[in-house]
Amino acid sequence: MFEMFQSWYKQKFNDPQTVALLGILLIGFGIIYFFSDLIMPLLIAIVFAYLLEWPIKLLTQKLKFPRLLSLILVLGSFISLSTFLFVVMLPTLWNQAVTFIRDLPSMLNLLNAWLEALPEHYPELIDYAMLDSLMNMLKEKILGFGESLLALSVNSIISLVGLGIYAFLVPLMVFFLLKDKPLFVRGFIKFLPKNRRLAANVWFEMQQQIANYIRGKVLEILIVGIVTYAIFLFFDLRYPLLLSVAVGLSVLIPYIGAVLVTIPVALVALFQFGLSTDFYYLLLAFVISQLLDGNLVVPFLFSEAVNLHPLTIIVAVLIFGGLWGFWGVFFAIPLATLVKAVINALPSNEEEV
Repeated sequence: MFEMFQSWYKQKFNDPQTVALLGILLIGFGIIYFFSDLIMPLLIAIVFAYLLEWPIKLLTQKLKFPRLLSLILVLGSFISLSTFLFVVMLPTLWNQAVTFIRDLPSMLNLLNAWLEALPEHYPELIDYAMLDSLMNMLKEKILGFGESLLALSVNSIISLVGLGIYAFLVPLMVFFLLKDKPLFVRGFIKFLPKNRRLAANVWFEMQQQIANYIRGKVLEILIVGIVTYAIFLFFDLRYPLLLSVAVGLSVLIPYIGAVLVTIPVALVALFQFGLSTDFYYLLLAFVISQLLDGNLVVPFLFSEAVNLHPLTIIVAVLIFGGLWGFWGVFFAIPLATLVKAVINALPSNEEEV
């Protein structure tokens, strides 16, 4: 057994290029894992820098604008649009969230009454004990959610101060990352080992995929959010902005997010329409929008950039989300792609070493 492991180790890790690649990855993951709170503004700035690099390139290459002028125009427009949306949407979003939380007990009572009628119609499939267990678990989750909101309100001043600091630091860091990008790249390369050819190949492959993923994911959030908002307005569903924002953000969690966000949408529709035709038509339109997202929007935006099995994506979401929370979920697919690229880059036999 030991000889087999020794042979495998020599086959995979006898190449200095491979050792350098794995060393760089381990150090990078370690820095992010242990110091994520300290470098979070930098990580957010890097995400926005990737997002804004595309329109800057369009202005510099297509319209022949100077890069600094393109940077000022794009970043200024992005900050102005973000501020406008924040000021316009936040009050409505907050009011709908407060109303939703206030109406939640009534929704749960209606759901409980509806579920209690099921054993009478389907006694062989559902019993009262199972329903009681389900409702108790649901109430515990709601209670925990309420406690979290209370803690959030207590710490709201601290959160606002932190948000204000981020609002100042992140745009400033984005500006310098985009303005002095070659300078930062050269400085970063100085810290890398000499045997970095394999690491450079993996990085150049991943860099374009990360840029495409961030741009595609932001566009997907906007498309899904706008389409579902139009659907909810058409059916005059309550809390349309709150629910459409939740649906838009749910695309950050592949497969799992679509299932989770369906629960509040169905609950609100049931509370408002009952088991009427409007309820079924709204759910049908919502399901169709989700199917179009998965089968039309995602392939169009991401093309072949993400070539991973669905089970691999779900496992990546669970692992990286557990390690780094929201940003781990957001970058689960690029990180899984990185792991796949590293595995493919490892020597497959001793002759390749």
